Amino acid sequence: MTEKEKTVQVTNINIQIDTIRKQITDGNAQIKKDIEKRNQLHEQVKKTREEISKMKMERDALNEKVKQLKQQRDAIRIQVNPLMDEVKVLKDKIEELKKHLPRVSQRNLKEEHQAIEWKISTTSLELQDEKRLIDQVKAIEIQLKSYKKIDNQNKKIDELYKQKKVFDDQADVFHKELTDLAKKSQDFHTQIMEKASIMRREKTEADSLHQAFIKTKEQNNLLYEQIKLLVNQSIGLRSEMQEQYDARRLEYQVRRQQEDSRRKEMDAKRKEEQAQRAIKEHEIKEKIGSEAREKLQRGEKVSWDEYQLMLGDDEETDSETQA
Repeated sequence: MTEKEKTVQVTNINIQIDTIRKQITDGNAQIKKDIEKRNQLHEQVKKTREEISKMKMERDALNEKVKQLKQQRDAIRIQVNPLMDEVKVLKDKIEELKKHLPRVSQRNLKEEHQAIEWKISTTSLELQDEKRLIDQVKAIEIQLKSYKKIDNQNKKIDELYKQKKVFDDQADVFHKELTDLAKKSQDFHTQIMEKASIMRREKTEADSLHQAFIKTKEQNNLLYEQIKLLVNQSIGLRSEMQEQYDARRLEYQVRRQQEDSRRKEMDAKRKEEQAQRAIKEHEIKEKIGSEAREKLQRGEKVSWDEYQLMLGDDEETDSETQA
């Protein structure tokens, strides 16, 4: 596979990873919706079951309590007082907790907490970066504890108000329906049947959402595995491309060294040839100069070039003698 083909393949892998990550994001969004809806239904089922239980108790108790309604109503009102005292204590605790709350809102802290946890679970991080993010999560969780304590206190207050409302409702019911207990009993029975039917439908829908959540989570796990395989493929291709680049670079360096070596050899050879040529020319000049000198000694004529070479030979001889 050529480097260009590998580059194209790496690009295609990155596109696949982005597509799969989009699917995971969509899947997580759907999971969040399913969980929220499921939890809402569970709360509704729980609340309906409690209401049915209370309604049954009230229905069965109505006929027995007709003669004692006033006494029971007063007794219920007395039970409300400690609830309200407890509510006051809880509100005081909430005011004390609010003094130590961080400036950041609970919603922003939760969003930041979820964003960091999401990054840790979906992003390949260096160990140091992951540790830093984990420390941030722990710090945020400490800040959220104050909000959680207040939420718990508010839940307790809500429960107390619910209890108070139940007591008040019971007292009102006892007071208003003295004259028509039989009809009221039948009304309770009808409501119980309706709520039971609603509760069954809500439970079925909650179970269906739970199964959908599990299925989507399993699909996301498979998608994470696909991303892992694609990332490994990308790393392998990049490694091969780096190895090819290093090999080409080494080959270029070797070739350049060889060229430098050949160039040096050629320079040395050229200098040697120049030296041989200079020696040969010097020998020729000496020979011609020597022959010209012999001609003069014999009284023969010499050419100007021979004369020049003879003079040059003499000058070199004088120079060597002086030296």
